[in-house]
Amino acid sequence: MSRIRFASAAAALLAATFLAEGPVQAQWAGGRGMVLVSPDGRILDTVPEYGSVRPVRDEFGRTLLVTPWNEVVAIEMTMREYRRQYGGFPEAPRPRRGYDAYPDTPIPDYDDEYASAPVFREEAYPPDMYPPAPEARIERRDLNPETASIPDAPNVIEAPRITEEPRLPAVDPAAAKLTKPQVTALQVYLDRAGFSPGVIDGRMGSNVMKALAAYKEATGETLDPADTQTVLDRLTAGEGLAFTTYEITPEDAAGPFVASIPTDYAEKAKLERMAFTSTLEMLAERFHMDEAYLKEINPDADFTVPGTIIKVVQTGRKKTGSVARIIADKGLKQVRGYDEAGKLVVAYPATIGSTDTPSPTGEVRIERIALNPGYTYNPKINFKQGDNDRVLQVPPGPNGPVGTVWIALSKPTYGIHGTPDPSKIGKTASHGCVRLTNWDAEELAKLVKPGVTVTFIE
Repeated sequence: MSRIRFASAAAALLAATFLAEGPVQAQWAGGRGMVLVSPDGRILDTVPEYGSVRPVRDEFGRTLLVTPWNEVVAIEMTMREYRRQYGGFPEAPRPRRGYDAYPDTPIPDYDDEYASAPVFREEAYPPDMYPPAPEARIERRDLNPETASIPDAPNVIEAPRITEEPRLPAVDPAAAKLTKPQVTALQVYLDRAGFSPGVIDGRMGSNVMKALAAYKEATGETLDPADTQTVLDRLTAGEGLAFTTYEITPEDAAGPFVASIPTDYAEKAKLERMAFTSTLEMLAERFHMDEAYLKEINPDADFTVPGTIIKVVQTGRKKTGSVARIIADKGLKQVRGYDEAGKLVVAYPATIGSTDTPSPTGEVRIERIALNPGYTYNPKINFKQGDNDRVLQVPPGPNGPVGTVWIALSKPTYGIHGTPDPSKIGKTASHGCVRLTNWDAEELAKLVKPGVTVTFIE
């Protein structure tokens, strides 16, 4: 069918259903013509409001009605197709709108990092497409590089505790109904504004809530996550909608990649580089996305083939300007950067220390900044890993122990740096350092310079 015929067919369907009285019921009762079927297999008894959806074609040639967030609302089918796919003649459709369509599904707790609101489109994917939440555990990958070359720290000044800490905003329970595309739009908006939600994964976890709190501190505005139209309007007026498409290039597919990243530091030191392990991993980091989520929204994509068109989020330009002071908030698990006037300009979710290897207290300062750093493992200064009892030089790369950035602090062996595991930021412990996603660490590295103070608060 030509593009014109496709558009005309979809428009005709929409026009017919808008003008008819009980349009879908009439189509169902007649046993012929076209019907709109939700992704969970039920014939819709109402038609989405005009302007709230648009018709698109999927890879199977079907006409879909999708929202501005590319959420599938309905699939256009003939009655014959419906009977062939779902078996028998359909029962009379019953109203199933919004969250009421799932009365037995509990609203997820916002403290659950892996909670996601129920949405129609999720049932169109196989159950194993959604990875289980990883068990919380202390990571042993976060070590400090080149410690022998860091000068002794000066006397550390104990800074008073900041009492006016940002609080996580109270969110209307309606936000629990947000679909993954809607949460993604919110994450993209916050990411572009400089208040990072960490990996973009379509989940309403604590990292999003921390970003909302930082947004309020910086702007004075309480952004309601449930106000999806405001988010959509601002994205449209800014750098564009949350989702876009990207064509995988020959350079993307070529790498270079490594087969896997060993856990043993002696084996790490044998590698030429601590590179990405796949095109999927590389592109997920480039677009600030959770690797599993990128794969989820491109279920049929072969990321190894140049020319493949994939759906990605449209990240914004990196923040510019300067940061004069940093607060590393251990309790909130967040790093906040302020300008000379004391205005909050950036905020990032962070992993800061652990109970067995706590981060510093009080005030220190930035000594130096290294991009794409190597890593020096020294068992006499860092810790003893396995049978490794000698100094090892681990090559640079995004999967290195400190990622793509090392910002050395005046307290020996401590720094702010990237990570090979962006999805775990704010969820696991470190060896006392401040760990950010690689892209957040890279942005911060361009905003600071030696001498900037870093204050650790509980």
